[in-house]
Amino acid sequence: MEVEAARRDASALDPELLQLPELAPGALRENSTIADALYSQWLVLPETAKLVKSLIEDAKGGGALNVAGSSASTNAASSSSLPSMFPAGSAPPLSPRSTAGSPRVMRRGSGAGPSTLGSPLKLVSEPVREVIPQFYFKNGRPPPKDLKEQCLSRLDHLFFAGEGLQIQEFRPVIKDICKLPSFLSGVLFKKIDAACSGTVTRDAFIAYWINENKITLDTPSQIFEILRKPGCSYLTQEDFKPVLKELLATHPGLEFLQGTPEFQERYAETVIYRIFYSINRCGNGHLTLRELKRGNLVAAMQQLDEEEDINKVLRYFSYEHFYVIYCKFWELDTDHDFLIDKENLIRYGNHSLTYRIVDRVFAQVPRKFTSMTEGKMGYEDFVYFILSEEDKSSEPSLEYWFKCIDLDGNGILSTNEMQFFYEEQLHRMECMAQEPVLFEDILCQMIDMIGPENETYFTLRDLKKCKLSGNIFNILFNLNKFMAFETRDPFLIRQERENPTLTEWDRFAHREYIRLSMEEDGEDASNGSGDVWDESLEAPF
Repeated sequence: MEVEAARRDASALDPELLQLPELAPGALRENSTIADALYSQWLVLPETAKLVKSLIEDAKGGGALNVAGSSASTNAASSSSLPSMFPAGSAPPLSPRSTAGSPRVMRRGSGAGPSTLGSPLKLVSEPVREVIPQFYFKNGRPPPKDLKEQCLSRLDHLFFAGEGLQIQEFRPVIKDICKLPSFLSGVLFKKIDAACSGTVTRDAFIAYWINENKITLDTPSQIFEILRKPGCSYLTQEDFKPVLKELLATHPGLEFLQGTPEFQERYAETVIYRIFYSINRCGNGHLTLRELKRGNLVAAMQQLDEEEDINKVLRYFSYEHFYVIYCKFWELDTDHDFLIDKENLIRYGNHSLTYRIVDRVFAQVPRKFTSMTEGKMGYEDFVYFILSEEDKSSEPSLEYWFKCIDLDGNGILSTNEMQFFYEEQLHRMECMAQEPVLFEDILCQMIDMIGPENETYFTLRDLKKCKLSGNIFNILFNLNKFMAFETRDPFLIRQERENPTLTEWDRFAHREYIRLSMEEDGEDASNGSGDVWDESLEAPF
């Protein structure tokens, strides 16, 4: 029995542990005689005898046998005796042994679990879990602690003795705390004072502005939240009326209108129409937050709050611009019923428009009228028309006139469609004894000017890519501007280069305001009559 056990242990020996270079790795397994000899030599070693004696004493005493420890001791003993089997200096050093036991012991163990042997090739570090901070907050990002404390500290100076503020005392709050234009104070006050108590307490302001996370929103979002009605995801024209009412009551540049409430109302309407014309691009009357952010209204409101001269705020709020629009409408509205028809509109710009384009406007192709009167254009409709007519470089204007020329509504301007409108222009040139320009020649000029992707037609995308695309529409239906483009005044070209930030509308409104103001003063305004032929004699801009 002892011989059989010895043979089994000898067959389990790993020849690589013995490090015998002159024997093949599988030689010990094939030749059991050599293994028996080596095992017998191991048994007579003094260290082996001590180990066996120790194990027998432990067994008699009833103690647990530490197989792993004994195996490690055995390996240590054999390791110390192995070098004696080789010539001095010829044995390679052994690699360090794991404390968990030798491969021999692990193979003889009954456990079927994974090996506990450490291997640098098999060590896999635990992946580092990167914590992604929360980036979406349904009700807005909560304010940082320092920002909140700073805001509360400033509120203590404005809400003294725990008393609330009335509406006339609320302006410093929106300026210093909210950092918003002061003429929004009334709207914000009423938004917080939902019970109409007449006062806003410190706690009520904190609940709305800080606890509802309004303080961390960007400026367009803050203005949008202040103006919009509860439950609405857009702004309407009605939402801007309280803002314009407070602006008229508080802005120093509009004090002269205090005694004329009718013109105050018209001014407010005109500003609102201009805002929706430029920003509400889909034209449904619902101004979304996305449209508000993409437009320049917020920047114009901030400039307006800092500028005392209202006419220097050219975007939307200039009183001179309102004056020009209103007076041009009043000139065409001969019966002053605040409605104009085709015959009225054909007189616009000293009869510069063709009948065919006026018919398209009154067919409500570019925009549905809001006048609610058949065949009549109201003031809001006229505002959209004049802004489109006098600034054909803007995208809203290009979209307005593109719809007029696109007779079949297929999204392209074909040669036949453009020729249909140019025929009347050609006839008018002949009647005025002007040298006519054939359509074939003018078509080549338009193609060179626009550079469309397909030379057989123009798309709206082609027109928007070219800064001179507005001249296409002047060529087709505005004779005065067409002839002015053909005989370009170098003086006007130099003026445009000196003030590149001014739009075509800005230049037109300035010229017309000078003309109208001169007429108002009773002076001779024949040189500034609006006729395009005398444009070079008008006051420089």
